[in-house]
Amino acid sequence: MKLLTKYNRVNIAVTVVIMLVTGIIYYYTISHILTGQIDKDLELEENEVFSYVTKNHRLPDVYESNHQQIVFMPLGNKQVERRFLDTTYHDSDEKDLEAGRALISSVKVSGQNYRILVTQSKVETEDLIQIIFLITIGVIVSLLVILIILNRVILKSIWKPFYKVLFQLKEFSLVNNGVISNTPSTIDEFTELDQAVISMADRVKNDYQNLKAFTENASHELMTPISVINSKLDTLVQTDEFTDKQSNLLNDIYGTVTRLTRLNKSMLLLAKIENGLIQDNQLVDVKDVVKECIYQHEEMVQQLGITLKTTLGDKQLQANKSLIEILVNNLLSNAIRHNHQDGELSVYLDSEKLIISNTGEGSFDFGQVLKRFHKSDGSEGIGLGLTLCKQICDSHGFKLNYEHNDKKHAFSVRF
Repeated sequence: MKLLTKYNRVNIAVTVVIMLVTGIIYYYTISHILTGQIDKDLELEENEVFSYVTKNHRLPDVYESNHQQIVFMPLGNKQVERRFLDTTYHDSDEKDLEAGRALISSVKVSGQNYRILVTQSKVETEDLIQIIFLITIGVIVSLLVILIILNRVILKSIWKPFYKVLFQLKEFSLVNNGVISNTPSTIDEFTELDQAVISMADRVKNDYQNLKAFTENASHELMTPISVINSKLDTLVQTDEFTDKQSNLLNDIYGTVTRLTRLNKSMLLLAKIENGLIQDNQLVDVKDVVKECIYQHEEMVQQLGITLKTTLGDKQLQANKSLIEILVNNLLSNAIRHNHQDGELSVYLDSEKLIISNTGEGSFDFGQVLKRFHKSDGSEGIGLGLTLCKQICDSHGFKLNYEHNDKKHAFSVRF
């Protein structure tokens, strides 16, 4: 959920709760004020009765005016407590019961106590309260809608620098020598964020350039002593005859140097792929590449007595041809090395995928074998073959998968 949406939801929820509480308080406040006004009218009628009795020494005639009634009832020697109460009012015109407000009091006439009941209808008052309340609710809702709209407009304007910085971060690429430009803002926090992002990007680019230079220089410097070792070994072999023990030692040295050379080249290639330094895309005929790679491994296949089955359809794609060759060669080499005598090897190609499957014992964790320098028991590789395959697939947008069933291992590349 976006911060703006989260803020608006919380803001609306809090505002609605506040408005509801305020509306309830406002309703009861208005009701109390208007009820107090009715009580004053009832007291006025009570005082008029007292004045009439004082002047005429008798009760006034019982009458019913507009929305008001006065009723007298003899009490004898009894006393009544003066009080206001909510009651019902009988409208003789409409012959209906309405909400009313009453005042109960007493007056003494000619030595006898009388109860005074002054009742007034509250219909007009309640209608007025409802009208005021509805108008208030309408104003509150209108203000709430206006507030929400203004919040969205204002907040979007305020957060524009943040989203601009975020967009530049998403588009930032070391490979393409990306640059994060300054984003001016009147808000201190956004200005500080912008400066921190620019500073971070500069440090990252500097570290990237240093790492890139180190990788290239290290690979180049390693090639020189490796070449010298190879040259010295060749010279040594030609100088004299050796015993079997010495020959074995020289073979071990040759094998180690060869492995070191492969490791150095693989590490350099891996670094170049990860840093996007190998572009040179062209239209590649995958079928021809697969045929050529199979031909290169034909001798190994024959030595192990492996039955080769191929189903090759046409497939062309935009890619770096050298990387596609490395991808296919690594998968084929892996399938042959982990096969067994008189096993099977199948290569399938269509417009959507390349599948290379082979017979073999056991299974392995696909996530683990993709890690650098991970090797299975007895493997003579350097542990970078499948890592290179994964990086090549990622750089071209392919999907590398692995399945194992019926004692067969299958690697698939989905284009």
